[in-house]
Amino acid sequence: MRLPDRPFDAVPGARLLLAMLAGSWLLLAALPPAAAADAAMRGDAIVAAAYLDPVDRYGHFALGKPHEYARVSATTGSGRQLQFELPKELVFEDLQPRIVTLSAGAEPQLLTIVSGRDGGARLMLLRRDGDRLLPAAQSAPVGRSMRWLNPVGVADLDGDGQAEIAAVLTPHIGGTLKVYRQSGDQLIEIAALAGFSNHVYGSAELGLSTPLAVNGRMSLVVPDNARQRLRVVALADGRLVETASCPLDEALTGALQPHSDGRVELVGRAGRRLIDLTSCRR
Repeated sequence: MRLPDRPFDAVPGARLLLAMLAGSWLLLAALPPAAAADAAMRGDAIVAAAYLDPVDRYGHFALGKPHEYARVSATTGSGRQLQFELPKELVFEDLQPRIVTLSAGAEPQLLTIVSGRDGGARLMLLRRDGDRLLPAAQSAPVGRSMRWLNPVGVADLDGDGQAEIAAVLTPHIGGTLKVYRQSGDQLIEIAALAGFSNHVYGSAELGLSTPLAVNGRMSLVVPDNARQRLRVVALADGRLVETASCPLDEALTGALQPHSDGRVELVGRAGRRLIDLTSCRR
């Protein structure tokens, strides 16, 4: 299915529960297990997804080759295959579609990174519509061709029951952390803060940042521009505020593994290190 000309369908947002699965994040609506299983069965929900058809028509390759794709495929719980193909001026500049659920009881959707020469990268949500995948919402593009963004994650950052999506724009040249909230067919920027990098150009590792509850508050854990410190950032009164900063022994290049107690594990040249973010200072 190609990108339609009509506006995207609106999707409401709500409370989420963050979980980790096989090195990527899967976000599940906060439902009891039986209710969640029943909802998935009724909706024949998306349970897996992958990009198909590598292409070189854009040619940025921020993640190395072959990680620019023309098409995405999703598998539902009953085994049905759903697909969506971008127009020729766009690519999925990404490794793996993220399966996210943005409201309690709603079907999972796919969070993807789409890039093009019309303005670089932007976030796009895709939803199931019968036997098709269709766009649900997207953010504004970065603003310049060959400029990329790397998602941090999806979580309710201000406790209002509305899930936000966080990403670092232009992480290779002085990154800005931005937080988006869905409004109809758009992902609207609601807050931003400069001084971050959660990706090394050419690397296939996207997990250098993560949402995590720290001292009882859902936060974003993101490296600074030099990737020498972990910055803990919260959304407060509509603004992003740094609540703590943790020094690292070396520039971060590997994935952060979050723990439920406000700690993160990372791997460097000296081996594994566990950092207690609750003890870090501003």
